Amino acid sequence: MTAEDDPLARLDGVGARLRALRRRRGHTLSELAERTGISLSTLSRLESGRRRPTLDLLLPLARIYATTLDDLVGMPAPAERRVHPRPFRRDGVTFAPLSRRRDGLSAFTSIHPGQPGRSAIRQVTHPGRDWLYVLRGELRLALGGREHLLRAGEAAEFDTRIPHGLASAGEEPVEVLNLMSAQGRGVRVREIA
Repeated sequence: MTAEDDPLARLDGVGARLRALRRRRGHTLSELAERTGISLSTLSRLESGRRRPTLDLLLPLARIYATTLDDLVGMPAPAERRVHPRPFRRDGVTFAPLSRRRDGLSAFTSIHPGQPGRSAIRQVTHPGRDWLYVLRGELRLALGGREHLLRAGEAAEFDTRIPHGLASAGEEPVEVLNLMSAQGRGVRVREIA
């Protein structure tokens, strides 16, 4: 185990970090003792490394310095844990997942290539509800026997048991943000002033 992985070895550098932080903020040990309720001698021993830091000592100091315990003990930033699903193509459309399916709700963007002519839109059905928002371009939304034109900034919500399909309305691609609920729950939109 390296010193970086050993939690106790990490504590050895806390005193020097606390001293540097106090000096940068322009505090004296006496002022810090008064503001934290920690005795002057304890603070002095903590900064000199003659006293091991404990949670009881670090919490009031983190509060005074408006920092985190991780910063006080010199923990490295955690590795990024977000999931970055890879985009994929299906029938000429590029899909970029934005979430994992949880509770049947999924979020993704789709980019539909431009179409020089006005060909028929292939329609599908499946259980659920779809909420979509046009990010850029113009979208042809076929819904049952009707076709709707949506421009950038416009949204639609529909029951996916109705035959539906999407396509670009012109020669330019259209980019769409989709939220799809397999359980058929609708999206509640609140206007916040």
